[in-house]
Amino acid sequence: MPRLNNRVAVTGMGTICGLGHSLDEVWTNLIEGKNGITEIERKSLDPEKISIKIAGTVKDFELSEDILSRKEAAKYDTFIHYALHSANEALNQAGLLKSSPYIPGKTGTIIGVGMGGFPIIEKTINIFNERGERRVSPFFIPSIIPNMASGVISLRFNLRGVNYTTSSACASASHAISAAFFEIQSGRQDMMVTGGAESVISNLPFAGFNSMRALSKNKNPEKASRPFDVDRDGFVMGEGAGILVLENLDKAIARGATIYGEVVGTGYSSDAYHITAPHPEGEGAVACMEMSLYTAGISPEDIGYVNAHGTSTPLGDKAETMALKRTFGNHAKNLLISSSKSMTGHLLGAAGGLESIVCLKALYEKMLPPTINLENQDPECDLDYIANKARAVEVEYALNNSFGFGGTNSSLIFKSSN
Repeated sequence: MPRLNNRVAVTGMGTICGLGHSLDEVWTNLIEGKNGITEIERKSLDPEKISIKIAGTVKDFELSEDILSRKEAAKYDTFIHYALHSANEALNQAGLLKSSPYIPGKTGTIIGVGMGGFPIIEKTINIFNERGERRVSPFFIPSIIPNMASGVISLRFNLRGVNYTTSSACASASHAISAAFFEIQSGRQDMMVTGGAESVISNLPFAGFNSMRALSKNKNPEKASRPFDVDRDGFVMGEGAGILVLENLDKAIARGATIYGEVVGTGYSSDAYHITAPHPEGEGAVACMEMSLYTAGISPEDIGYVNAHGTSTPLGDKAETMALKRTFGNHAKNLLISSSKSMTGHLLGAAGGLESIVCLKALYEKMLPPTINLENQDPECDLDYIANKARAVEVEYALNNSFGFGGTNSSLIFKSSN
């Protein structure tokens, strides 16, 4: 019978977003409170048709040919490039890129992707309409389906165990990490590559979110994403990836790996309230955080830092604040909370991957990133959101929240290795 209580270590992390192409670059910019949101310069967006022209886009990136040849890379949409890039970085940091002590069948990958390959979908629709069926690429379907991020990672890095994708809107990456955690905890897998990737900087996603009045209409990219501020008016789109290497803790220690932290708690819930709006009392978020505390076996008072979902929407930030108060009671006023989306924008399905890495780096480096643009804090969002300047604080446990359309919620708890 497999063991059901293996401890799960994080031994590698990789990321790419509007703040940089590597973990070190992204982390440095987060701690310095830099903003990765700019005006969009991307051919996949038509400035004549789209009124929102700011996003947390990745700049000047091309997938290294050491990871995938240019010919092979051309077969896949951008979100797959981001997933491969960050998986390569994470495996390299874990010391598993060139050789591994694990049986390939005991290594796997679960990657969260919320929306898939919209840029190539739109491009192919135009080709089909203008030039007909025979001009559609035979690589069209493999280039855009969400599970190809995990599929290509599995192929490139010879991971022959679990291989699938979670797609649950903005909770996709967090659900992927939770699933990977259970694979190792149960003993079915020894090592997992997990997290999320997303790139939907194209016309239809912007038009769709804008028609819902979900996006910020602030034309100043430096100030548009302002979680918990009274002047917030919607989220800012972001893109990128956040990928983690999880291992059986005992086996990671035996091979001499650096342990950056542990995954110790997971929680899920559904609001069952509305397809896009959060429950106004934070019911689902409360249940989700309480489940994560229960599975971690800790009390609310043990949590020191929260990387909030904090999207900068009027309803969402208020509901999350209320949920934190209900979950943590009197301890809520002691929590140190920040939203890295103030600097990266909202990475949608990849958000939980990047923000889990933020939690782990905060624990490991003993430094908590700020919420920038918090200049006029909403009186109804009255907790400590680490306004505008990072804080050097040592905490033992961090919690990350990810809440998605459809009322799906996910919370993860990480424990310091220090």
